[in-house]
Amino acid sequence: MSAGADSPPSRSPSLHPVGPIPPDSTGAEADALRVARTVREAGGRALIVGGYVRDRMLRGGSEGEPDLEVFGLPAGRLERALRPLGKVHRVGRSFPVLRIGGMAVEVALPRRESKTGPGHLGFEVAADPGLTFREAARRRDLSLNAMGLDPLTGELLDPYRGAEALAARTMRATDAGKFPEDPLRGLRVAAFASRFRFEADAELARLCAALDLSELSAERIYDELGKILRGEEPSRGLRFLAETGLLRFFPELAALRGAGSEAGPGRDGGAFGRTLGALDRAAALPNPGGEDRMPLLYAVLCHDFGRGRPGANGSPPEPAAAGARLATEFLERIRAPRALTLVVAALVRRQETPVRYGAQRAPRAAYCRLARELDAAGTTAERLLQFAAILPRDGTAAAGDGNGAPEETFPEGDAFREAAIAAEVFQKPPVAAVTGKRVLARGIAPGKRVGRILERCRDLQDETGETDPERILDRVLAEEP
Repeated sequence: MSAGADSPPSRSPSLHPVGPIPPDSTGAEADALRVARTVREAGGRALIVGGYVRDRMLRGGSEGEPDLEVFGLPAGRLERALRPLGKVHRVGRSFPVLRIGGMAVEVALPRRESKTGPGHLGFEVAADPGLTFREAARRRDLSLNAMGLDPLTGELLDPYRGAEALAARTMRATDAGKFPEDPLRGLRVAAFASRFRFEADAELARLCAALDLSELSAERIYDELGKILRGEEPSRGLRFLAETGLLRFFPELAALRGAGSEAGPGRDGGAFGRTLGALDRAAALPNPGGEDRMPLLYAVLCHDFGRGRPGANGSPPEPAAAGARLATEFLERIRAPRALTLVVAALVRRQETPVRYGAQRAPRAAYCRLARELDAAGTTAERLLQFAAILPRDGTAAAGDGNGAPEETFPEGDAFREAAIAAEVFQKPPVAAVTGKRVLARGIAPGKRVGRILERCRDLQDETGETDPERILDRVLAEEP
């Protein structure tokens, strides 16, 4: 059966042309060619589907591995045909995907999906190699993801005008009747807006507005929210959630739309606008060494959660402390990794410290204590300064209104950096010069006194910069009553 009989090729001059995968390709593309040739010899047809096709047209290449969908071969015949290429493994229970030896591709059969329950996994799935490509692609969320590419001939199968939508940078539902079956798609659309700067058409926005994200698992929400934050322009994804009302499933974020906003609730000024602008600045930072940026992005997302919140026991407002508590609750609710939560809470709690320390010329000991506190949470004074420099400060325009660039100079931050470097704690905490073993070597019996001596030794080291353990111990012991 020809998978492309019902789907004429589609082209757009604004997109990179597609064609067959070159025979001298390496890596995953070479694997895709081998599988496609093997499937053709067995009487079927293998098509590359999903994000690979989209990215190749959009960018001229794809960083991901091609996924293959095989038409015209039942599961048993497909597995037998693929065995000469390597050991065939089935991955997944409800609908197996095949992986072959060490090949960097996944192979699956086209499938039918029937909605049977709530949430992202509430589907009954059945493989059907007799489907046409048009029928198989109908289950996909967006038309720009519903294209197929024959790696051998270069034919583009585009029954839902995905290339047209891609060229227009417009997201359209492949099938308006099936799109609402999976509420995760609302977050996926927001992620595409963030990653590619795509716009949703009116029908798609309406469909997303009616979705119930409460059906989703916390883990899936965390994964998709991370994709929004990692995009080229995170503000687009979050603004889409706000405009469609999906932000209501994130109450801490929804509250920002009316917090500290002269524009009033429902606008992008105030705390929400500042957060959007700061996220875009964080996304634009260089990323040398591939350092994990997620803690920084989540800290920016959460930094204003405490605005207008009272302090503990009705005390005066403590925005940073309240924000750290709310950030922790938020991240725990979406099942973020504990390590990430600790870093975010520490950064949010200490977000004002670089300005305050830099302006007040804080003593060396304060920097040492700060470095130890940050290290216990898994971060550094260097990362704290990077975070603080991203955030809007007094005198800056409200981020998110088109004029949200941070100040070009940050004198307090410069002073903070210089002092932290001078104290040798900018990238790591100070190493305690005096250890418990040294204290015991002075003939002091184990017990609470050892702990008090070690604490005073650490304080003296921080205050003076002295690193000789014996001199520090001599002075601390001499001071004891």
